[in-house]
Amino acid sequence: MKVLYVTTISGTINAFLVPHIQALLDQGHNVDIACNITSPIKEQLLERGCKIFKIEFQRSPLTKKNYMAYKKLKKLIQEGEYDLVHTHTPVASLLTRLACRNMSNIKVLYTAHGFHFFKGAPLKNFLIYHTMERISAKYTDAIITINQEDYDLANKFKLKKPNSVYQTHGVGIDLNKFSSKDINEKVNLRKKYGYKGNDFILFYAAEMNSNKHQDLLINAVHLLKNKIANIKLLLAGNGPLKEKYEEQAERLGLQENVQFLGFREDISQLLSISDIAVASSRREGLPVNVMEAMATGLPLVVTNCRGQRDLVNNEKNGFVVGIDDYEDFANSIEKLYKSEELRQLYGKNSIEKVNLYSLDNVLEELKYIYSIHMNNK
Repeated sequence: MKVLYVTTISGTINAFLVPHIQALLDQGHNVDIACNITSPIKEQLLERGCKIFKIEFQRSPLTKKNYMAYKKLKKLIQEGEYDLVHTHTPVASLLTRLACRNMSNIKVLYTAHGFHFFKGAPLKNFLIYHTMERISAKYTDAIITINQEDYDLANKFKLKKPNSVYQTHGVGIDLNKFSSKDINEKVNLRKKYGYKGNDFILFYAAEMNSNKHQDLLINAVHLLKNKIANIKLLLAGNGPLKEKYEEQAERLGLQENVQFLGFREDISQLLSISDIAVASSRREGLPVNVMEAMATGLPLVVTNCRGQRDLVNNEKNGFVVGIDDYEDFANSIEKLYKSEELRQLYGKNSIEKVNLYSLDNVLEELKYIYSIHMNNK
């Protein structure tokens, strides 16, 4: 079977889809990749014979440059003799499905990593992205969703055939990379990183932008700093609002409480020294950072947005609070601070729940979906 993977940018391939492509290669399929090359494709895919085709997709669906991308992609698919096209990300997926709409010999699967229209989204998101999805759904053999809200929304679309919407447990997380540490391991690791054994450490890894909403966390720590003198908020990541958030922390006198770590490749270690994982997003698909925290055995405090509420059950493995409610966020952190027993219970529940989201499990789910649509050509 010859398969084409399509994404708007190469970063999506590198961050989430390498194991999925490798699984197809392991099964004996040929896989090519089409995307805008914003960063080099991972070497392991090139070494296994994946051909890379640069298509200059633009993230804005309204730019004229996407018409040229559409023409180039359509020519590639027509000449490539593909049996199946698996597309990801909204713009690339719209153009791919339009390009394939009259190609009856090709199966088209689409993974929605988080619809841009969702409860609480701006009206323009519904006008633009809901229209895109509704139109292109009729040229789609299957839609794969990764959270409950998107699954319910996708089932309202008219696909080529009924009952062709699926829900998987995300993109999959390699549980071997994360583990819970006992108290001695945690204390020794903290010494290595320059933290004290009695520091109360909160951790969040995400791009510094409006959607990830780190200002809420900073405000919550400001409320808590006189109640939890040793509180530390570690923020990993870069982004357009990093300087603004740094200024906010300084203005509130939190230089000793909030640390900006920049881009990090030691996330598993930073999670291991932490007491709580926090997540303040306004919108998610199914966040990997939350799954990584769960796999480490941490309790969580997260905002009540799609994807996060799929992973965190309120008062089971953490607390789910209002998207802009920094007071409730602070109160939830304080509850966990005051009860080691609660932290341990929620951490244990996190480990139990995250097994569903393991990479092995997700690959089996995808294998099942592929088998249905590859066998029905």
